[in-house]
Amino acid sequence: MEISGNIRKMQSELKEPVEYTLVLGGTEVKMNELLGSQISIEYLGEIHCVKCGRLTRKSFAQGYCYPCFTTAPETEECVLRPELCRAHEGVARDMEYAQKNCLIEQVVYLSITSGVKVGVTRNTQVPFRWIDQGAVQAIELARTPNRYTAGLIEVHLKSSLDDKTNWRAMLKNEILAQDLIERKYAAIGTLPENLAVYASSNDHITNIVYPVKSYPEKVGSMNLEKEPRIEGILEGIKGQYLIFRGNKVINIRNFGGYKVKLSY
Repeated sequence: MEISGNIRKMQSELKEPVEYTLVLGGTEVKMNELLGSQISIEYLGEIHCVKCGRLTRKSFAQGYCYPCFTTAPETEECVLRPELCRAHEGVARDMEYAQKNCLIEQVVYLSITSGVKVGVTRNTQVPFRWIDQGAVQAIELARTPNRYTAGLIEVHLKSSLDDKTNWRAMLKNEILAQDLIERKYAAIGTLPENLAVYASSNDHITNIVYPVKSYPEKVGSMNLEKEPRIEGILEGIKGQYLIFRGNKVINIRNFGGYKVKLSY
């Protein structure tokens, strides 16, 4: 079967294992059903901005044309650095967007991707953010009324905790066992009083299992710009990565807006 369309990040549903859906050209492809099968992804030479749809020669921030990259609220600096958010002061590229995304409850969390990392996400993005990063476990650390405050907590904790995923270790499933509840309360204990008041009493640990038949022993990342046709036996899906037999992987989200043909 062949389907063409512009890439968007895979949709996910927290089941055991996680269920993934890739939407191309309005067609939903249940990716879990393709495990063990030969598939190919062919880049058709066009990139369309995921925001405005215009044809662009180059993609910025996982799928935006340059004008949207510099003006869209989805690419504002607080997306990557929550502590820089100014929506609570009435300053944002789009205040309507900020009301729905920055001025709502935010979750500061600890997750295990390989080691323990700290992160921030909107309450509406739990557990999808954890799935997207390939976490195998996650726990709430704090809940705040806005993105800025969550960012302050994250910045404070980054002195003792990673805030980036070691994606190669994550894909090889090299997991360092950790007691998340113990790590959570140790982290809360370091917070100043004005931030500690947002600590979450929810100690539920979310466990995440991915549809992977076998993990790569080493990781070779594939790039549609350098290799316009990618094909092989699909061995697994973790985070937003497709894992192929032969230690090859591709991050689907990195190619947002790319027009491709999927054959399976």
